[in-house]
Amino acid sequence: MDENNKVSGLPELTKSVIWMINFGYLGIQIAFTLETSQMSRIFQTLGADPTKLGWFFILPPLAGLVVQPAIGSFSDRTWAPKLGGRRLPYLLIGMIFAVIMMLFLPNIGSLGLGYGSIEALVFGAIAIAILDVAANMAMQPFKMMIGDMVNDEQKSYAYGIQSMLSNSGAVIAAFFPFLLTVLGVANTAKKGVVPQSVVISFYVGATILVITSLLTVTKVHEYDPKTYARYHGIKEEDNKEGGNWFGVLTAVQSIAAVIWSYVLAKVPNDHHKVGYGISLLLGAIGYGSIFFIHSQNILIVSFILIGISWAAMNTYPLTMVSNALSGKHMGTYLGLFNCSICLPQIIASLLSFILFPLMKYSMPAMMLTAGISGVLAAVCVLFIKETYKN
Repeated sequence: MDENNKVSGLPELTKSVIWMINFGYLGIQIAFTLETSQMSRIFQTLGADPTKLGWFFILPPLAGLVVQPAIGSFSDRTWAPKLGGRRLPYLLIGMIFAVIMMLFLPNIGSLGLGYGSIEALVFGAIAIAILDVAANMAMQPFKMMIGDMVNDEQKSYAYGIQSMLSNSGAVIAAFFPFLLTVLGVANTAKKGVVPQSVVISFYVGATILVITSLLTVTKVHEYDPKTYARYHGIKEEDNKEGGNWFGVLTAVQSIAAVIWSYVLAKVPNDHHKVGYGISLLLGAIGYGSIFFIHSQNILIVSFILIGISWAAMNTYPLTMVSNALSGKHMGTYLGLFNCSICLPQIIASLLSFILFPLMKYSMPAMMLTAGISGVLAAVCVLFIKETYKN
């Protein structure tokens, strides 16, 4: 049975079910954004050398490299109805560990491990690694449940909702510390202690993660193996998805990001723009090439290039901004900077509802659009004027 026939067997879902399939993604993205936006601040609070913080940014793609393909493979062979079904048990477990780490991470500086001590930095790195693993474990089920349960006619709507919730979570998380500071919560603290504005942001983020994840777990009912096999036109014993290859490509992207992060860490300050521009251009080629490639094996090259740009996007913007800031109001300005990142994501999400149908629901065509955007981004790097504050 061909792919179209398999997907067409899926029933139409109500919009409320599609929303519930995606709703927990809001909390997951809040957790991820809080981690990435506040990681530098937390480690500097612990006494880490600001020039070496790039090493800590290797942890998220490294966690994705290991966890996302593994969860895809394990959940393909899982059926635990008492825990929610096939994908939801992994969401539940990942959410629990992510919440524990979100409560623990901003309090590391209060454990008395010593400012700049190796113990404090090791504890911080371990906490970040566990949070990354847990968040990746909780994130994957949302992506896979759309493939499991949503038919072709509703997929663009489902992914659009997921993207909107993701970007909304990023905006909320980036805005938290700034809002709390405006409301009078302390944005500074004694040496070695994370400010209350950051601590409370993590607490609120953890609460939202619990609420949104539990709504998805309690409101979504996954198809049992027999029903799933019938809807997808496969034998029950062959209950595996084409998503496994996407997991492989995700792993390739993560490996490339980890390796390229190491390369970028060696680039001197006066060559940041060159490294950033080249990385974005390579990523643009990677995204655009997906439109023209028809061999899944050659797609490995595309995702290597995408991984290169991903490493640069997670390294250079924050480096350039933090270099331009003095220690005064560092957290506030970095929070505002993350808000500026989220605005284009929201615009892109909204435009996808128009562009995707115009492109006849072709994901490769959307990737070509991303490639064109990447070229424009690389050109814009030429106009960045770097400044440095001591």
